[in-house]
Amino acid sequence: MSMKRERDPELGEDDEDEVPAKAVRCKEISEDCRSRHCPYLDTINRSVLDFDFEKLCSISLSHINVYACLICGKYFQGRGLKSHAYTHSVQFSHHVFLNLHTLKFYCLPDNYEIIDSSLEDITYVLKPTFTKKHIANLDKQGKLYRAYDGTTYLPGIVGLNNIKANDYANVVLQALSNVPPLRNYFLEEENYRTIKRPPGDIMFLLVQRFGELMRKLWNPRNFKAHVSPHEMLQAVVLCSKKNFQITKQGDAVDFLSWFVNALHGALGGTKKKPSIITKVFQGSMRIFSKKLPHPDLPAEEKEALLLNEEYQEKMSESTFLYLTLDLPTAPLYKDEKEQLIIPQVPLFNILGKFNGSTEKEYKTYKENFLKRFQLTQLPPYLIFCIKRFTKNNFFVEKNPTIVNFPITNVDLREYLTEEAQVTEKNTTYDLVANVVHDGKPSEGAYRIHVLHHGTGKWYELQDLQVTDILPQMITLSEAYIQIWKRREEDDDEINQHGA
Repeated sequence: MSMKRERDPELGEDDEDEVPAKAVRCKEISEDCRSRHCPYLDTINRSVLDFDFEKLCSISLSHINVYACLICGKYFQGRGLKSHAYTHSVQFSHHVFLNLHTLKFYCLPDNYEIIDSSLEDITYVLKPTFTKKHIANLDKQGKLYRAYDGTTYLPGIVGLNNIKANDYANVVLQALSNVPPLRNYFLEEENYRTIKRPPGDIMFLLVQRFGELMRKLWNPRNFKAHVSPHEMLQAVVLCSKKNFQITKQGDAVDFLSWFVNALHGALGGTKKKPSIITKVFQGSMRIFSKKLPHPDLPAEEKEALLLNEEYQEKMSESTFLYLTLDLPTAPLYKDEKEQLIIPQVPLFNILGKFNGSTEKEYKTYKENFLKRFQLTQLPPYLIFCIKRFTKNNFFVEKNPTIVNFPITNVDLREYLTEEAQVTEKNTTYDLVANVVHDGKPSEGAYRIHVLHHGTGKWYELQDLQVTDILPQMITLSEAYIQIWKRREEDDDEINQHGA
């Protein structure tokens, strides 16, 4: 029998001519040899397995041909004679390895493939998959699942590891993962696997990593009740050209704005071509803009200029993915006990910006404009960003004003144009996610409140901590980003969301 063989693509370049003869015989003699029973399966330690981190060899730092040792959890390259995985197996008597790309199991140093149904839970944790039926039932039940480490958790209501200073990104990722149509799209890789991207385009990495993170957050068979967003955040650092970091606190609104626009573009979306992002979040408005004369000019000159066409009000149509709500300037007076009073404002007061008549002055470097806004189309999910921070030349100031808002039944009909009031059937919204910023502008921390659709209960997530929370407590926080769900006519959950 000839011993000549074709190169196995699963063996790295370093393995080319170094495969043990036993493995060659295995391939040529019979298929049964490949899948023979492995005596080392009981040495596998599931409690150390963590597939959330970058898939690279712990020695060579290569991404190519990486195997996980299922006894200690470390990653190694190759499985041929001089490979790091082979050396590790001989040195430490760790024998069971998983190829992180092909999802095949091998016994080293003997180098035969292991096929055993008891290992399916490991491949599922590495690459969770969801059927259409499973996805359709996600919001219909609130079953608690038990992780391998013994903790119970609700899929979707899962803590995210704060590696150093990435809580600003965690809360945005958690908020988006609890928007059902967006979540459902990313749980099924088939929805975006075939999207054509230009050669060398790195932005699609965001789509792939977000999909992977979404499937981990909603995995009912996790080994632990939290997830590390390590690979997702590495893609963010790369694709944002380091504008957003893991090691430096960022702004959640800046990140949200960049992330949804980057996802839209990476999914092939343009101004005219929709993506799942625009289908879920995009609304439209009218902007009425009027140029103002320079304030230092004499009154007669101002009046003369206002008659020019350049200073007449102009209307334009614009789309939006989120609405920025301005807070009134916080007063700094103190009460008789010398304690700083925290002002409060009703949500409907700051929504007045979009009623078509409220005017606000906007200053640019050279010119001043008076603008007013009116909504023309409401999206299925509406994002509010409450403008808490103002940057001046020296530092960033935070406005601590508390926004009072009902959690359900917010009707936005009065902020629509007359034509839109006729065409838009459903204008009532219920809150589904509330991102909070606590503390000072530069060193504060983020947390998020999310509604679990299956149980109708609210949960607070702060990094790895997950606790349930009463709905009335949510309105006492310094809300920064909110996501509201439009009620559809067939919603049978009208008042299930709490007070």
